[in-house]
Amino acid sequence: MAKTNNNLASITRKAARPKRWDDPLDPAMSDATLDMLMSTEPFASMDESAFPAGTPLRGILKADTAVRDYTVGQIVLRKGDYGTSAFLLLEGEVDVILRPDVDPALLGRAPSVKKSFIGRFSQLWNNNPEPEGWRKKSPRAADNPKFSINKERGSVYLQDYPQIVSEAQTVALKAGQLFGEISALSRMPRTATVVASTKQARLLEFSWEGLRDIMRYDSALKKQIDKIYRENSLKNFLRHHPLFSHLDEADQVQLCEEAQLENFGEYNWSGTYLRLAKDGDEAITANEPVIVREGEYSNGIYMISAGFCRVSQKYGNGERTLNYIGAGSVFGYEEIANRWKNPQQELNSLYTLRSLGYAYLIFIPTPSVEKYANRGLSEADLPSNPIPNKRSESASTRPVDESAMPSASLMEFMGEHRFFNGTKSMVIDMDRCTRCDDCVRACASTHDGNPRFLRHGPMIDNLMFANACMHCVDPVCMIGCPTGAIHRTSFGGEVVINPATCIGCGTCAANCPYDSIRMVEIRSSEGEFLVDEEYQPILKATKCDLCVEQTSGPACLNACPHDALSRTDLTQVSSLTQWLKRK
Repeated sequence: MAKTNNNLASITRKAARPKRWDDPLDPAMSDATLDMLMSTEPFASMDESAFPAGTPLRGILKADTAVRDYTVGQIVLRKGDYGTSAFLLLEGEVDVILRPDVDPALLGRAPSVKKSFIGRFSQLWNNNPEPEGWRKKSPRAADNPKFSINKERGSVYLQDYPQIVSEAQTVALKAGQLFGEISALSRMPRTATVVASTKQARLLEFSWEGLRDIMRYDSALKKQIDKIYRENSLKNFLRHHPLFSHLDEADQVQLCEEAQLENFGEYNWSGTYLRLAKDGDEAITANEPVIVREGEYSNGIYMISAGFCRVSQKYGNGERTLNYIGAGSVFGYEEIANRWKNPQQELNSLYTLRSLGYAYLIFIPTPSVEKYANRGLSEADLPSNPIPNKRSESASTRPVDESAMPSASLMEFMGEHRFFNGTKSMVIDMDRCTRCDDCVRACASTHDGNPRFLRHGPMIDNLMFANACMHCVDPVCMIGCPTGAIHRTSFGGEVVINPATCIGCGTCAANCPYDSIRMVEIRSSEGEFLVDEEYQPILKATKCDLCVEQTSGPACLNACPHDALSRTDLTQVSSLTQWLKRK
């Protein structure tokens, strides 16, 4: 035995296993600050004994919170941002700007401008002679009088804030109020812009993990947040869904009470996916939590509020993927609807549902569906039909319409690489591609001499899924950008980066699971690399912006002479098949 231990010691090295609290939100959190927080509501009223020894309340506050100070006009949250934090107001006040929306340029966004024909033509010779050249006229941070960058925190603040909001409809939040919690927990974009309105506004920032754990062990806070969600987001979601839009106010309220909120999978799925990808496809699949298993009793429907799920069915000794479904989709309705027609039919699930990454779902029990749902709707009437082929009398004998969907191997490939997240994925048919690089040159001429994608990426058969921004449904790259430089041009639109407010922190590039964002060193118009006061190169993030300024659309697509390239919406499983058939 001693010899075995010696051999083992020769090829191994002991190391501390990583723990969740190894990377606190605020490494400088002091005991004095913790004492202050523990004497502040709602923590003062919490029962510390309800928290387990391994996750004490004081430990959560020490590792998963940070005290932040803001001044007048400093932006706390931006409408449309994705964030993982919630905030508790400790001192001072903040304004929630309801309407009208704040000028995007004031929030650090890039202005939405389309180039004219003359502008598009002149860019052939007006572009910077150096790749990623930095013009002196570029509105970098302090050069623009309308907004500026807080150099210490990397956050945007509004100058002349009272004048900016003088005609806006706002709601003032005071000490003790919580905000941002619904977006943080449900992984949805922020619904409003929040700005500090007093000389000093002190806030407690929660990471979503800390907020989750406090809710888990403190029923009062969970009930409060649950109530806010049911009164606002959930009620609005159900009111506008075809299944329940016919209900009156009283029934809507009752339905909200009977609904259950559930989440599955890893919230920070991007990092988890990148780690698992190194271990192969089986490791990725094994990490997908099962929500509903085929053949088990179907006790309700799942309505996806955020995230993605995989729908599969038994096939031989394994399973095959039928579809990937996202926000707005409904799973389990078909089984209940069929029993309305055949009351003697068993209510068992026809498919297996797994969470891909992170999924936030609304569960409606079967009795509630039978009581409140509009029975006149067919499955095809729902916003997003989860199964691409209609079922026959028997699920086990149902024919699969292979022409309506990609091949099983392609479906699995898309799932393993999480490509179903992309609304404008660059897919290249390498059998038709002659490697002429016209697409690359067209992209470069549109973007100051530097292409915004790589003609390289994962392949299956003759198809390459290039490393170009896919303009995702769930853009995890937007999480954590301190200045709002990476953003959507509109809700659900193109994801772009404003170089004027990008501070080169690299957060977006680290978050992107598709290697589609690169940090590049910028130069002066004379070709000199720009450096900061410590002689470190100044970086900015670059990525495909889908040629948002070009009225003619993506230059890469327009330039391909062989129809070998497509910008495809992979959230719809049939779109890729349709393109392949047209060629």
